[in-house]
Amino acid sequence: MKLTRAGSTPSAPGPADWFTGQVRFDGRFQTEAPARLGGAWVTFEPGARTNWHTHPLGQLIIVTTGLGRAQREGGPLEVIGPGDMVWFEPGERHWHGAAPHCAMTHLAIAEAENGVSVNWAEPVAAADYDPEG
Repeated sequence: MKLTRAGSTPSAPGPADWFTGQVRFDGRFQTEAPARLGGAWVTFEPGARTNWHTHPLGQLIIVTTGLGRAQREGGPLEVIGPGDMVWFEPGERHWHGAAPHCAMTHLAIAEAENGVSVNWAEPVAAADYDPEG
């Protein structure tokens, strides 16, 4: 058993290469082999979002507070809120983030394949993030 106390890992900003807007990681974790699970609490300030990306083994996000948005490539824009769980299939191109006027926090969980848990792509266009602009 490994116990990691809340607040024992420092908060870190989300890299500008992967996100639009202000994003913060808290409680980042990575299991040791042979396990390959990792994740973090991710807080998006209003309007903040990920770039388009994929996960080789999929990703689960669980919204804990606020309102957000998520979309898979070619799919409808979904509004997500507390208690909502979103599963992105392995290799499914997608993005997620906060609503335009409300922050959102979710727990993001993904497994790594050959040490890779995410493949980042380009930023989400403003028209895709907020089609009613």
